[in-house]
Amino acid sequence: MARVAVIGGWAPSLIKFRGPLLAAMVARGHDVIGMAADGDAVTRDRLAALGVGFAPIELQRAGLDPRADAKAIAGLVRSLRRLRPDVVLGYTIKPVIYGSVAARLAGVPRRAAMITGMGSALMGRATAKQRLVAATARTLYRIGLAQCQTVIFQNTDDRDELAPMIRRATHVAVVRGSGVDLAHYARRDLPAGPPVFVFLGRLLRDKGIHEFVAAARQVKARSPAARFRIAGWIDPNPESLGQSELDALIADGTIEYVGAPDDVRPVLAAAHALVLPSYREGTPRSVLEAMSMGRAVITTNAPGCRDTVVDGESGTLVPVRDAAALAAAMQALVDDPARLARLAAAGHARAVDLYDADRVAASVLDALGL
Repeated sequence: MARVAVIGGWAPSLIKFRGPLLAAMVARGHDVIGMAADGDAVTRDRLAALGVGFAPIELQRAGLDPRADAKAIAGLVRSLRRLRPDVVLGYTIKPVIYGSVAARLAGVPRRAAMITGMGSALMGRATAKQRLVAATARTLYRIGLAQCQTVIFQNTDDRDELAPMIRRATHVAVVRGSGVDLAHYARRDLPAGPPVFVFLGRLLRDKGIHEFVAAARQVKARSPAARFRIAGWIDPNPESLGQSELDALIADGTIEYVGAPDDVRPVLAAAHALVLPSYREGTPRSVLEAMSMGRAVITTNAPGCRDTVVDGESGTLVPVRDAAALAAAMQALVDDPARLARLAAAGHARAVDLYDADRVAASVLDALGL
């Protein structure tokens, strides 16, 4: 039996994204501790129900503040020395970088990282500041990954891009995202009525929200009965929309904003298709949830996204940043309801075959040697 510390940037994500993995660790007899910021009583109780302990940390999810980040690393070192885990697994950019460094300094014998996506900081932009942030993030990633004996990726594009940062002796694995709980996101019949398209997730520019709105306006002009919804939340990430920007996007009535639901199942159940025009992902959770519930998927031919569906068979892929192509893909489902139903059914079958959360969790544990 090993004591395993799993470090995330946001406590609710330990349940939402890593719940099946944590449960699988406990089922194999390991002593598991979740570490993250913002751990409220509800999250602690839900972790306890899984048999998982919780240790709070101070970690800003977004931005680069040297003083705050140095303080976070020092706090992590103290916590890890107190907890004495055998294995540390960090996921998302800061827990990967700072968690790995802190684990090395604390003398944790086995250190691992799960790359759940490149993140906006690593993608780079046109401005000098954005390029500097990307360069800094890559340097920090190189330092963090150098501390790891195991690095787990969710797609081969991320693996290939970060390969030069990883030591040759490091064990590298690729898994199918976080998987999806097929029972929780059970298949539902498609609703009656005109097609409903939904964008689901954080309101980040990198998720393609502007392309979704532009495409929706094009389709609405031709097919007034079609409906378009956004379900998601404003995020501390600097690439997130602000409230005024969101208000401007929905001002003309094309888009219905349905808030940031704790449970996305009713939102998906009321829709016919999920639309995720993201610029890059690890493996998009919203796509897997939609497929599991039997909803058609339109996403981009981008790293992480393109792995989830087979274009024309179990979903539709469109070019990144191409609102016209996205509109054409949405219009095709409006014009051909049989095609929509066929893609939805095939997507569900693909989720069952490839993305069952229990099997994905088992593959992660095997990669970790647990």
